[in-house]
Amino acid sequence: MVTLDQLGVTTNNLFYMDKRKNKEGIIEVARKIFAFYGYKKATLDEIATASGMGKSSIYYYFSCKEDVFRSVIETEAGIMKSRLNEAIGNAKDPIEKFRQYVTIRMGVIDELANYYQAIHSDYLLNLDFVKKMRENYDKQEVDLLKTIFLEGTELGLFRIADEELAALAVTTALKGLEAPIMADKNEKLTKHRMERIVQMLSYGIVKR
Repeated sequence: MVTLDQLGVTTNNLFYMDKRKNKEGIIEVARKIFAFYGYKKATLDEIATASGMGKSSIYYYFSCKEDVFRSVIETEAGIMKSRLNEAIGNAKDPIEKFRQYVTIRMGVIDELANYYQAIHSDYLLNLDFVKKMRENYDKQEVDLLKTIFLEGTELGLFRIADEELAALAVTTALKGLEAPIMADKNEKLTKHRMERIVQMLSYGIVKR
């Protein structure tokens, strides 16, 4: 049986904090529980215990386990979006925006185990919100890359005949690389591979 310490969860009495912090606290605990056990095996009892409250208190904020998981996914999706927007916003040109996008996206996905699970696990498609979330995720990713590619093409930095098709091709390639990148826990090797991936993708579109 895994201990709360092993999950990085410290038991505390969240119930007596204000409601917003209570809910945020439950979500943070649930992120760890769902990431470790997976959606099927994780229980509200475990989330309640790790949160330092009774199961009935969880129901004060969430209607069911699916509702908790939805909040976890929305939280992790927000983290991904925030990191990407920050990285791209600080980039000096479309080439740097593209490189930052690939690097940050592939790095952050490893931190967001539940988000990754929702995107790739077929058994979660029975949850109504997951299918819609996947569709939104795919569209947002293609649209963001398309915008970067259009800007780069207009500036004469990229040679792309069809920006939308290029964006779709890159997102498809990155999805295929997620599993092997996440499976490799050698930080130095992973960093080196990420640099190689960025280099290969960049030199395929950067005008020389």
